[in-house]
Amino acid sequence: MAVDFKTFVNIVGFVTDVHKPVLLRGRHGIGKSTVVYQYADKIGLPVVERRASQMTEGDLVGLPSVDGDSTRFNPPDWFKQACDNAVVLFLDEVDRATIEVRQGIFELTDSRKLNGYSLHPQTVIFAAVNGGEHGAQYQVGEMDPAELDRWTVFDVEPSVEDWLTWAKDADISSEVWDFINQNRNHLEHSDDFEPNKVYPSRRSWERLDQCLQSGGLLCESSTVLFNLTAAFVGFEAAVSFNDFIANYDRQVTPEDILVKGDFAKVKDFGINDHTALIDKFEASNCFEDEIEQCEMDNLAKYFINLPSEVAMKLWTVLGNGHLNNTIKLHQSNVQTEDGNRSVVDYLVEILGGDNSGGE
Repeated sequence: MAVDFKTFVNIVGFVTDVHKPVLLRGRHGIGKSTVVYQYADKIGLPVVERRASQMTEGDLVGLPSVDGDSTRFNPPDWFKQACDNAVVLFLDEVDRATIEVRQGIFELTDSRKLNGYSLHPQTVIFAAVNGGEHGAQYQVGEMDPAELDRWTVFDVEPSVEDWLTWAKDADISSEVWDFINQNRNHLEHSDDFEPNKVYPSRRSWERLDQCLQSGGLLCESSTVLFNLTAAFVGFEAAVSFNDFIANYDRQVTPEDILVKGDFAKVKDFGINDHTALIDKFEASNCFEDEIEQCEMDNLAKYFINLPSEVAMKLWTVLGNGHLNNTIKLHQSNVQTEDGNRSVVDYLVEILGGDNSGGE
């Protein structure tokens, strides 16, 4: 069973505390390397990273030298760092390495030694591969049972929330963040891949955002924006993103209602507009946790002014989240031009067949 990154970070310490090697398996571009660095930062260790796919046997075990009547291997600099100091030793793309390199890694994970040199007692080993259930889609070497038995294997499938949380601290632009938050199906491709087709991934959105911010291209929709976006994340995502940017100034987000209470933005909304906004409420999972009372007050004001058709849609979306949110809305009262009005009264009107809407 796959785990998200939050779960992984919470439990992997039990493995590294006893100095057992950790293997992350998952699709490309989901942030496996990033989470290793995040965990290293959490435990206060530097990362020594090597791509196993680019290593030769000499890169792993070092080069020989004559020492009197015998020959000894001098460890490469990266391995000497992991022997002399406590580090996170991160070996990426192990399943793309040659069989000779993988056999050396086999020894390293089994005994924490290579050619007589031992890792520092506090050094921990991480590796990442594109195998597991997605392995058939990649040109990688299969890891046999004896090889896998040396690792503690985590199949990782990060959530959209993992990326959104990370992106807030990674200087991702508000435009890209809002687009992914409201169009979560475009964050990455999770089905089988067609050959030679460009698909979005967490990594490609980050790289695209760096280019867009550097070039000042987020201010408006354009042919340049579309073509650049398509080059990074594919045609389908580029169409949606270009349209999103073209209408960005007119976008209404759940935060506009819940946090800002900016009801002027929805004053002229029709049923289709409200439906689209409620879809954003659902897509952003903003009711998954209990919301603040000030946010509930704003939600109640929005709710009683909705046409009945979409009011019940919002009620359903709310009911799929934290139970206390439904209870709080049910108990809410709103001051209107006609006096105090309760959400319960409006629900009774809806269920009684009054389709006139809110006020």
